[in-house]
Amino acid sequence: MFFPKTVAMHVVEGGKAREILYDPKLFMGGPDHVAAKLPAQPSAFAGFWVQEPGPDWKKLEPWATFLGASYFRAIGELGQVGLSARGLAMGPGTANPEEFPDFTNFWFEPVTKEGEPFVVHALLDGPSVVGAYRFAMSRTKGVIMDIDAYVVLRKPVERIGIAPLTSMFWYSETVKPTAVDWRPEIHDSDGLAVWTGAGEHFWRPLNNPSRVMVSSFVDDNPRGFGLSQRDRSFDHYLDGVRYHLRPSAWVEPKGKWGKGAIQLTEIPTDDEIHDNIVAMWVPHEPARAGSTYDLSYRLHWFADEPFPSSLGRVVATRMGNGGQPGQPRPQGVRKFMVEFAGPPLVNLPFGTKPEPVLWASRGKFSYIMTEAVPNDVKGHWRAQFDLTVEGKEPVEMRAFLKNGDKVLTETWLYQYHPF
Repeated sequence: MFFPKTVAMHVVEGGKAREILYDPKLFMGGPDHVAAKLPAQPSAFAGFWVQEPGPDWKKLEPWATFLGASYFRAIGELGQVGLSARGLAMGPGTANPEEFPDFTNFWFEPVTKEGEPFVVHALLDGPSVVGAYRFAMSRTKGVIMDIDAYVVLRKPVERIGIAPLTSMFWYSETVKPTAVDWRPEIHDSDGLAVWTGAGEHFWRPLNNPSRVMVSSFVDDNPRGFGLSQRDRSFDHYLDGVRYHLRPSAWVEPKGKWGKGAIQLTEIPTDDEIHDNIVAMWVPHEPARAGSTYDLSYRLHWFADEPFPSSLGRVVATRMGNGGQPGQPRPQGVRKFMVEFAGPPLVNLPFGTKPEPVLWASRGKFSYIMTEAVPNDVKGHWRAQFDLTVEGKEPVEMRAFLKNGDKVLTETWLYQYHPF
């Protein structure tokens, strides 16, 4: 029902490949199990798991999974799976239907020495594309995948996404519809983290918009990007599926990727069962028939970004009605509370207040201030400000904290949807 397409799998030994033929005896399960009804054909495999070693492997999540189209994912260091990656994205967020090419064949190289990566080769095939992939996967405190890809387009593609990450974001503390669910937050990732080619770190909290939104962050030779789950407090989720332990995934380009954009696609959802977030690299040059892409990158599956900024980081984004308590709240005014924490804020001299630097594509700021969050956590500050804006079109926003000429925090980016 879920995976009608099958894949062929092979073992590579002595420079030669032999196919692994399907046999029901290879699998555990009673006579009533759905797998027992599969026909005896050369391939009845939907994909594969890489299990943890040791006697307790049945109790643990697989540390890598390749299953469905070109989707794959890995476990983080907190013992829980979450978001997924893909071999390639073909047109997410466009007016045309998205194409989903498949990994149709896999080749496994046996690991002969302890500490060696597990190497898997894959053939990508689809109406508009063909590609060869090599995954060298290592189980560390999380999972590291070194990926080499050579892709050729058969047809022009409106938007091609390199190293795409796919996740789920329903709602967070930033915007939550009234009584839509009993849980305070539901998401596999809560933001897009980017380290630009120029060296800037920024954090873009995710949205669940009312219509498909595509945001492009133009860059030249990016140093990395990823979808992260920064909020690790169980009390913010209260759910047994362990959203607070979901991994973060970080794309580290190898070599020069040139000009292009890190593109974020946000799709409306009304449930947690839908992956509605895509982050990917889109090359600047049009994706024409015959175009080739020869790229390498490292994919980190950990609890946090592998190369965090030394600056303070965004830890929460909150919104409410603008204006002042005890007075009529004006229409079209939204209050923002953006929280930052980190070493430069911890080391501020006593009595020094960081200064917020704000920018918006339209609208007017007022009631601007900063204050230490009253929780006795040293270096935990928040910037508070109101934004007055007319109309319902999205507003792009930026903010960071400084002290004199010294930048103290990464940059907060946000796409505000007036309501």
